Amino acid sequence: MSRGLFSSKGKANVDVSECSTPAYKPTAFDIDLELIRRQQELDEINDEAKSNWEMIRSFLVCGAAFFADAYLMFSSNILIMIMGYVYYNDAEGTAKNVVPNKWSTLVKVAVQVGCLLGQLVLGRLGDKFGRTGVFAMGAILVIISTIGASFSSSTVRGFNVFVFLFIWLVFVGIGVGGDYPLAATITSEYASVKSRGKIMSAVFACQGFGNLGASVVAIVVLACFKSAIRSDVYMLDYVWRICLGFGAIPGAVTLYWRLTMPESKSFQKEASKRLAAEAGHDSENGALLFKNSTADANCAHNHTMSFDAGHSRDVSAGEHLADSRYEVHEMRAIQNIDDVEQGSDDADSRPEATVPTDGVEANARLESFGQYFGQWRNMKVLLGTSLAWFVVDVAFYGINLNSSVVISAIGFSGDIQNGDPYSVLTRNCLGNLIINLLGSVPGYWISVFTIERLGRKNIQLLGFAALTALYIVIGFAYHQILDASNVAFIVLFTLAQLFQNFGPNVTCFVWPGEVFPTRFKATAHGISAASGKLGAIVAQAGLMTLKDRGGPNAFIPHLIEIFALFTLVGFFVTFWIPESKGKTIEEITGESE
Repeated sequence: MSRGLFSSKGKANVDVSECSTPAYKPTAFDIDLELIRRQQELDEINDEAKSNWEMIRSFLVCGAAFFADAYLMFSSNILIMIMGYVYYNDAEGTAKNVVPNKWSTLVKVAVQVGCLLGQLVLGRLGDKFGRTGVFAMGAILVIISTIGASFSSSTVRGFNVFVFLFIWLVFVGIGVGGDYPLAATITSEYASVKSRGKIMSAVFACQGFGNLGASVVAIVVLACFKSAIRSDVYMLDYVWRICLGFGAIPGAVTLYWRLTMPESKSFQKEASKRLAAEAGHDSENGALLFKNSTADANCAHNHTMSFDAGHSRDVSAGEHLADSRYEVHEMRAIQNIDDVEQGSDDADSRPEATVPTDGVEANARLESFGQYFGQWRNMKVLLGTSLAWFVVDVAFYGINLNSSVVISAIGFSGDIQNGDPYSVLTRNCLGNLIINLLGSVPGYWISVFTIERLGRKNIQLLGFAALTALYIVIGFAYHQILDASNVAFIVLFTLAQLFQNFGPNVTCFVWPGEVFPTRFKATAHGISAASGKLGAIVAQAGLMTLKDRGGPNAFIPHLIEIFALFTLVGFFVTFWIPESKGKTIEEITGESE
């Protein structure tokens, strides 16, 4: 063997320069991998853009819904004033041009009664059948019922126009009521954790614009009929019908978007997990059936049945179990494929949840509403959101009781019995615009821009504390303040409006959309909102009837003192609700979604 090839130690002498690795050239396979990587990056950008668009669309659609809802709820005061000139123009004395209290109360509570029903029923349906489909159904109901209400009239014998208007407005209220839990839930599930409170608050703040819109539309329509009204007061019959019918337009404009809005990923995942849990529950039943049928077969074999018969029955039961197990595996495989297709980034940055694979998780997924809220730690949250909303709406009408006083103080009231109908109605609408711009609308938007900094609990506690103090001052020093200075009364009134919306009126809408599991969210939000409407009904149909006890507006100071007690209760029940700022649903509820 030549020594040129080996060293003295027997190792081969290899020329490194001759064996150096040639420069690597990318293959077609490497190029394909790079294209795939770039395509994935583009898909991620597209998914993020799509999520942002879906969030914007949900805000616009839900915001338009709350604009229309507020328009229909708060226009009733204006409609009642106009209808007084139409239907009681021939009355005498103080009854002239004024709708009797029993009929005005009936019309004012109609939407509230419908809201209470809609919040309970449509909220439950939203959890069971999907948010967006029920949301669209509510819009259709509002459109049809609003048009029907605008054509209400009296019969020759039987019900008058106010009874028919009440019936139609109850159906309007059912559709309006459904918007509360469904719009809150949809917005909550589409928004990211860091902006969830801000977007939900902005949706609810559109209610302020709806309130303003009711006055603006009335002023414009009155201006169009100005000369006709002054020549024939009964032309106001067209005015109130047009003003009411306008409430159907926002719903009609956004109906297409409601019908085509997809369900949120959170709800889709929850629905698939519920199906998987139900399938797992069925497989457990199948295993029990198999065990029992096997025991029966053995018993029959020992006593009366032949081995072949027993064997046949065992095989049948085994096939039943195999089929049920196969369905479970198939459901899980479909879920995994869906998760891969949808991507790992959810709209609200929630961690990916897994399909329940054991009996404990499956049973938790199938846990009923009663079982979940049968636990005090969950029930106290629902009680907290419900009681807080109840006292908020009772107190809200404590502010509205003084609207006429403020309008008179700023010089925008008129002589209903003897004044020019056009001037009286227009000035009252302008007065409503002013008092809403004073504190109500700014309060909404202060909440929007501070809710993610201050948190829900701090804003609600601040609002309830401020309202309690203001109501105590206004209630116990009512006449002294009015006698001393109208300006001082207006300032206190404005502050009460401000802290109503920069406070519990906004947070009571936002909080229930965050602190409950996805499978119960719309139902629980509906219960909370319905409690609020119950408070509105108590205030309008109950407490407001007492305001003239002892003389015109004589009992208002005592009512405001009562409202102070309500807001104090709201302050303390706020501590039952966990702070949700910057937290995922899993962190808030303490369970995997």
